[in-house]
Amino acid sequence: QVQLVESGGGSVQAGGSLTLSCVASGYTVSSACMGWFRQAPRKEPEGVATMHSGGHIVDYAASVKGRFTISQDNAKNTLYLQMNSLKPEDTAMYFCALRTGSSSYCYTQYTKDVYNYWGQGTQVTVSS
Repeated sequence: QVQLVESGGGSVQAGGSLTLSCVASGYTVSSACMGWFRQAPRKEPEGVATMHSGGHIVDYAASVKGRFTISQDNAKNTLYLQMNSLKPEDTAMYFCALRTGSSSYCYTQYTKDVYNYWGQGTQVTVSS
């Protein structure tokens, strides 16, 4: 059984940083398409960053490019999202997701529906 457990969310002021973690069990993250999504109240889920091919191919949403970095630690089977220069508009619930199928869909343009497994989410709140 695949499980994803996120942590690291919190409240920060604009310009601050947070690092989210997603510990996976039941599947090897380096063999999967891994993604971070976020959903703000009354908004559709947004793909933030994705990673596949053993971590060699990454994709970022335009809104976070240059500020967020997705990475993985294979020894810990953990996915990370380093978030710098945070803005109030980054406020959302952040979810880790895993897709076991083709990596052709492992890009932020695709919706969360292409993923097989989801974590419970971790809240990020950025104040101005």
